[in-house]
Amino acid sequence: MTYTDKEKKFKRFTVTTALPYANGPIHIGHMAGVYIPADIYCRYLRMMGEEVLFIGGSDEHGVPVTIRAKKEGCTPQDVVDRYHNIIKKSFEEFGTSFDIYSRTTSNIHQKTASDFFLKLYNEGKFIEQTSKQYYDEQEQTFLADRYITGTCPICGNERAYGDQCESCGSSLNATDLINPKSALSGNVPVLKETKHWFLPLNDYESFLKEWILENHKEWKTNVYGQCKSWLDNGLQPRAVTRDLDWGIKVPLKDAEGKVLYVWFDAPIGYISNTIEYDKDNWEKWWKQKDTKLVHFIGKDNIVFHCIVFPSMLKAAGDYILPENVPANEFLNLEGDKISTSRNWAVWLNEYLEDFPNKQDVLKYVLCANAPETKDNDFTWKDFQTRNNSELVAILGNFVNRTIVLTHKYFNGKVPAKNELNELDKQTIEEIKLYPEKIGTLIENYKFRDALFEMMNLARLGNKYLTENEPWKTFKTDIKRTETVLNISLQICANLAILMEPFVQFSAKKLQQMLNLNSLKWFEAGNCELLKVGQEIQPAELLFERIEDADIQKQLNKLEASKKANAINNAEVTPQKPNVSFEDFSAMDIRVGTILEAEKVTKTKKLLKLTIDTGIDKRTIVSGIAEYFSPEEIIGKQVSVLVNLAPKNLKGIESQGMILMAENADGELCFVEPQKQFKNGSTIK
Repeated sequence: MTYTDKEKKFKRFTVTTALPYANGPIHIGHMAGVYIPADIYCRYLRMMGEEVLFIGGSDEHGVPVTIRAKKEGCTPQDVVDRYHNIIKKSFEEFGTSFDIYSRTTSNIHQKTASDFFLKLYNEGKFIEQTSKQYYDEQEQTFLADRYITGTCPICGNERAYGDQCESCGSSLNATDLINPKSALSGNVPVLKETKHWFLPLNDYESFLKEWILENHKEWKTNVYGQCKSWLDNGLQPRAVTRDLDWGIKVPLKDAEGKVLYVWFDAPIGYISNTIEYDKDNWEKWWKQKDTKLVHFIGKDNIVFHCIVFPSMLKAAGDYILPENVPANEFLNLEGDKISTSRNWAVWLNEYLEDFPNKQDVLKYVLCANAPETKDNDFTWKDFQTRNNSELVAILGNFVNRTIVLTHKYFNGKVPAKNELNELDKQTIEEIKLYPEKIGTLIENYKFRDALFEMMNLARLGNKYLTENEPWKTFKTDIKRTETVLNISLQICANLAILMEPFVQFSAKKLQQMLNLNSLKWFEAGNCELLKVGQEIQPAELLFERIEDADIQKQLNKLEASKKANAINNAEVTPQKPNVSFEDFSAMDIRVGTILEAEKVTKTKKLLKLTIDTGIDKRTIVSGIAEYFSPEEIIGKQVSVLVNLAPKNLKGIESQGMILMAENADGELCFVEPQKQFKNGSTIK
């Protein structure tokens, strides 16, 4: 029984983690956002004696897989086979405690997903619709959302995808994009009719409102808020099939060339992986009401796990629904968004090669820096500082001093606990509080705070040992030295238990030094874990200092990626299709002066500009706030496309566009006259 589930008394826990696309290795953003918190949660539950199934697996049917295959000139199956094995091995070496890590190309998954679709189809839960979708006439194929790029209507990012803008994070439909282009040919796609099956999410709107908005107000603010926004705006039917040749074939006679849409296919992977793991008893993990289902995901998956998948489960009729979906925000790297395509990442498999036997250091730093409530930033300097100043100087130092002194003064045997003074009694009382304090935080998905409390126990030990100075009292009051080292050793033993969910390799090492068997969570909190006279092993360093040279090597690697990306972008950015002189002449570009500028509320990138175009004074919304402050651009002359059709951006009607130059690093600068020109002068 857990601390906060005493009333509900769940008998078992089904814990899932978002399935990573098998189109590249795992990076630290994935680990910080999903897999480390999930692993901490499951390790803790197991130590509490709970029955837990921890599920992971590779998502192998996403469009990113086909993009990677096309880029590498191989088949999608080649791609997923390679990266599934890399990802699985990385998780194993990192110590992520999955009960099963499988894949969506398995035969079991194909059957499970097909059967799930057919059940809903046969029960009339889908609607059949003919709709217009983008089609590449040159490639003669319908385009998946990720194969369509264009300008985001929200922030003006010119490299948004048909399903999402990675710059502002907005979810999009491909038809929302301004100036859409096919990622396959670079041509402008056309809209063409095609038939698909849809899940009418609007039919589940009232159920979702009651289930989430009324019954799950305890969910994290970012999760609850995003769900509320979707529900307040009204839900629409969502296609469950797609025109693609890579994926699970739609199991119907009249569905040639169609596959299950990846958002429908992938979450069923949680169920198929359970069947693969526990074929005879899988239903207890998914259909019994005394099972608690928890999804660990990143914020880009909230809608699928809180709106779409629960609607699928509700439609199927006899499945449990998630009790919580503790989604995290994003982790940036050295102040920049992690990007697979730009190789701006710290890959888990490369980290394990560069820092052998230092899994716990990365796990600690990523948990301490976890983007639980807002986007956070990983830097190599912070990684070094946290290792050297916290793991080495606080936790490792306390354990090492205690064990070294025990061997020096008492031949490596636990000394007696004699008469206690007030500081001893106070310290013992404080130790009692930590198991429940840390456990409650973990159960409430506050892993960063829980880690901080675990380190507070090490700080308590360091303070206690330093203030009592057993190296001084040994010659004058040996009984006092015995008591101080006994209590210090008991703190070490408590740490050996309470560290395990966070830094399991180091916890095991400490347990071996203390000759402790693996203990349960509730055994922590007392000062009788080690018996008087019990032998302990000589001290070994739990953590080692990380030197400047190690960090500089990683910074150099990132700098090389940045330079290579800039060169590659310069080499491969294709010329846009030719336009006629008449088309160019149709654009009315004028010199204008910025009169006023202010940030658009609740956005990071948008500025609202008032510009004198010589024709009039008009409002233009521009996505340049990350590069220019309002104050520095007032009075600047700019180039303005004045006859661009008005567009509503965040409730503001934008009447034109200012022209900007962008380099390979994404930096912007104004296209402006070299000397002062009269407003309204034409640019030809």
